[in-house]
Amino acid sequence: MQSSRSKKEYSEAFYKPPLAVQKTSAEIINEARNTLRTLRTQRPFTPREQQRKLFGSASSRTPDNRPPSAFSLCASSFESVESRPVSCARLSPLDHKPKLLLSATSEEENPVSPAKPPVDSEEIRKVSNARALLFKTAACGNLLPDKVFLPIESKRQNFEEQAAMGDISKNSNENFPEKPTVQLNFKDKCVPLTYKEHHSKIVGESVCPKMTAVSPSSQLSSQSDPINRQEENNLEADETEEEENYWNMKILPILHELETAVHILKVSGKNLLNVCKLVFKISRNEKNDSLIQNDRILDSLLEILGTEDLGTNTEAFLYCMGAIKFISGNTRLIHEMVNKGSVEILVQLLKQINDITENDARFSSSGHLLVQLTATLRNLVDLPESRCKLLEYGAIPELCLVLEKHMSDQDVCINVARIFSKLSSFNDCCTALADCSRCYILFLALLNKHTKKQDLVVRIIFILGNLTAKNNQAREQFFEMQGSIDTLIALFQYHCEADANGKLWNDGGELKKLKHPSKAEDVLIKLIRVIANLSIHPCVGASLATNHQIVALLIKVLEYKSVEECEELVINTTATINNLSFYQVKDSVIQERKLYIAELLLKLLMSSNMDGILEAIRVFGNLSQYHEICDFIIQRKVYKFMIALLDAKHQEVCFSACGVLLNLTVDKSRRSILNEEGGIKKLIDCLRDFGPTDWQLACLICKTLWNYSESITSAQPCFEDDDTNTLLVLLTSFLDEELALDYSFDSDLRDYHILYWETEFKPVAQKLLQKIQN
Repeated sequence: MQSSRSKKEYSEAFYKPPLAVQKTSAEIINEARNTLRTLRTQRPFTPREQQRKLFGSASSRTPDNRPPSAFSLCASSFESVESRPVSCARLSPLDHKPKLLLSATSEEENPVSPAKPPVDSEEIRKVSNARALLFKTAACGNLLPDKVFLPIESKRQNFEEQAAMGDISKNSNENFPEKPTVQLNFKDKCVPLTYKEHHSKIVGESVCPKMTAVSPSSQLSSQSDPINRQEENNLEADETEEEENYWNMKILPILHELETAVHILKVSGKNLLNVCKLVFKISRNEKNDSLIQNDRILDSLLEILGTEDLGTNTEAFLYCMGAIKFISGNTRLIHEMVNKGSVEILVQLLKQINDITENDARFSSSGHLLVQLTATLRNLVDLPESRCKLLEYGAIPELCLVLEKHMSDQDVCINVARIFSKLSSFNDCCTALADCSRCYILFLALLNKHTKKQDLVVRIIFILGNLTAKNNQAREQFFEMQGSIDTLIALFQYHCEADANGKLWNDGGELKKLKHPSKAEDVLIKLIRVIANLSIHPCVGASLATNHQIVALLIKVLEYKSVEECEELVINTTATINNLSFYQVKDSVIQERKLYIAELLLKLLMSSNMDGILEAIRVFGNLSQYHEICDFIIQRKVYKFMIALLDAKHQEVCFSACGVLLNLTVDKSRRSILNEEGGIKKLIDCLRDFGPTDWQLACLICKTLWNYSESITSAQPCFEDDDTNTLLVLLTSFLDEELALDYSFDSDLRDYHILYWETEFKPVAQKLLQKIQN
């Protein structure tokens, strides 16, 4: 009875089993390696805009329906009343009315001059020294926060009012301290500006012919006498403790008042808009980024977004946000933006914009603002700290709401798609996006609405590929969305035809030629990846395997495209066919067309691309479970190629080739093929080379040798003496747990290693060793 059971046990052939009813852990790991696999691809590339504009060159907005990026500012753009600090006191009119000089005669003939309040010489000396210190501080950039956008006339007025109240001699106003040189960009030229010019010259004219360059070391007015300048420098050197006290008691309170007025943003209305426009204009030139960094302009811009009313300052917000967008493109400034709380401010602004309904008059302009905001977030998500804050403040649901409300705005949609394509490349962000259940409906709606907008389509498909690569729940949710597979098929057909014809419709409906590689190829690569990832789910994969349209499109790609033309497209297509061929279900289209698929794979198998060869072998590994394919492999001498690949010294190639040989040797009539091309020796060499590090491959080799060994008889042994001795040594050594198992791996890899040795390799190797010994 025992011998009968043993004989039956020995006579059973090993083969690569079809889908088991209940899988062991080893089988699950085996499938993950050998059959069902998710695919990777590169994120769509977004070229950097060469010019800083509100809306880039690829914008769907026409010049007629978008705010301008270029404009001119002049004195009339500002309102002088609003530019003055609110808290300033008004001066009463002077009783004294100076006479006007009627002719250019000598001073003796017309000795009339404006009246001045009597001030003693000691007081003048104190003010002069204080003013000299003021120049010194200004030159170092530490006088006021660099949010000083108020026109200089208001500061001068405040200075005069303080003089009238007796704090400072009004005469000192003649040499009012100047602001350090500032680099403003007008018409792509860096123009050094100083505050010594008249207000109208500073705030705005696009062409400023009277502006002069003044270095920080010479900040005095051009009207100052050189002798007076030297005198003030001497006075500064001789400063006394009394003069320092005068500065602290008289001058600093005035400066603090100015600082406070600027800090709480007393600029509003038209002036706020034009200040934002001015900063926007400055930020359009990258050379001015250092000015923005050093002068704390970023603080003021973020403060505007965080404190001003969006409803009454929408246009100001637009240019303020545009300037911040430019700043976010600077790798040196982007970290500073995050540290200053920009992510929190932008997410809060995003929520305010989402509160605007479509019936609101501001809805159209909010779209322009969203383009700037989402472009900024697109830059910020490159930083890990930004991604954490976006998750923390709930940015993903808000961005989904943006897509829902602005689905017709291609510029907004593509910016959000760029954000999600970056975020979905990271596990935690991808999980958060997958948990937002409405995202699948939104993505499908976008694909159906903007079918011919390739830049948008390729990113949405890439996002779906990332989502379906992570977990089964995402695969199931997307598959169950009404029309999801139909949408994928429609996109597949459209871009497959476009790529096959070497043409693609542009957005205007005009047919134009495309240079290789085509944009259609990029869409196909990422779309086929979605299908491959979906097929990992057992129910979804079985359903897709019976879909005639999908299989037909995959076959079409292999028909007209070679691996030399587009490697990633052909390999992704083959890998998807491999996933679908795993499911041996009724009405499987893969089974129906398996012989034709095998013919197409021969072209890939004979190529010089090792990755393409590997994918083709994997498909043959699944299809070789069918007798028709086994006959095809024998008739077309494909098995010789499989044996030759055992010499490739490529572990995965050896594994897949051995799987095909294992399935071929299930039939007794085909076992003799291993005698050709040195098949037995090559299998033993693979066992020696890869066995100790890959017990899964070692198990597969032992099964193949077991099948072959069934032909062993005393009259005609199947193994040569050298092969037999080598096998006895290897199997004895590999079955010794202390010698075979390497415990130096980390815990996860060690568990995997031990699992395969105990459950897969050991039982088969023991049977093979016993049979050889007997």
